[in-house]
Amino acid sequence: MYLERGEPMEKIKAFMKRKDVEISLKRYGIDALGAMAQGLFCSLLIGTIIDTVGKQLNVPFLKATVLSIKSGDVLIPYTVGGLASLMSGPAMAVAIGYALKCPPLVLFSMITVGFAANALGGAGGPLAVLFIAIIAAEFGKMISKETKVDILVTPLVTIGIGVFFSWLIAPALGKAASSVGLFIKWATDQQPFIMGILVAVVVGMALTLPISSAAICAALGLTGLAGGAAVAGCCAQMVGFAVISFKENKWGGLVSQGIGTSMLQMPNIIKNPRVWIAPTLTSAITGPIATCIFQLKMNGAPVSSGMGTCGLVGQIGVYTGWVKDMAEGTKTAITAMDWVGLVMISFVLPAVLSLVFHLIAKKLGWVKDGDLKLA
Repeated sequence: MYLERGEPMEKIKAFMKRKDVEISLKRYGIDALGAMAQGLFCSLLIGTIIDTVGKQLNVPFLKATVLSIKSGDVLIPYTVGGLASLMSGPAMAVAIGYALKCPPLVLFSMITVGFAANALGGAGGPLAVLFIAIIAAEFGKMISKETKVDILVTPLVTIGIGVFFSWLIAPALGKAASSVGLFIKWATDQQPFIMGILVAVVVGMALTLPISSAAICAALGLTGLAGGAAVAGCCAQMVGFAVISFKENKWGGLVSQGIGTSMLQMPNIIKNPRVWIAPTLTSAITGPIATCIFQLKMNGAPVSSGMGTCGLVGQIGVYTGWVKDMAEGTKTAITAMDWVGLVMISFVLPAVLSLVFHLIAKKLGWVKDGDLKLA
């Protein structure tokens, strides 16, 4: 009788609505994923940049060991940048919790959840954090303020569920993400031309869409030639849109898209999808040029592969990769060709090629003046 009248289901729906638990692609695939990328940026990426600055500019404080943590019989030294990178799991989880509008006690409990998921997820930790943080956050939200001892129950439930699922599925999720990333990197090494096109186009379009290309690259651990192709695709979108819309948006638009995000063009893409042709065709060209001609590799933090020219993070990531390779002995020096390749792939080719394709699209009547005007 209850099932026929739908009362239990209505009660569940009402409860979920009251707790702001919304199971949707937008909430998890856009909001949470995008927030995770910001968490990565504020921990792993910033930590990598701090370490690089310390080493390259010989800043004693940034190079010094500020803390050593014992792991088994080994003491692991950490610099300021190293400590920031160490906190990437908690940073991602808290960012996800914030995007999911967690109450304070749930949000603070996400620190432990993120650390556990990232540590147990191994190389694919970011993907494990994404899934497990969402599960823990939603369960935490549902129990929050439902008892008279909320200060005890909410953290216990959030941390308990988060750590349990970290133990249960984080290793498998991490291994799966790592395997996919390794396959993409292997395929790019075997077929740099074809994969250069595919990776550059797909990651570049993900950067412009309201999802996080940076988080995707981080979750898959996308480095090496594949990471270089991803950088090329992202730069093609950002610099491309910045240049072809200069007539409509002037210098403000050039900076906001070229160093900010090409996602600003999404309303215009929805109105006229053909405005996306020029940057996307450009990424299909610069991707294989990066992999086949310049051998551009991203061996810095994987999250940098999906950042393009946003804050010049992609370029800083490539540079930190060079430094890392030199320290490991796999690269002898940073050559003039390295710099030429980075500048050409990041700025020159995206600007020139996008403008050429855009002018052709305008001549064909596919795009007209005003189509790229930012609101």
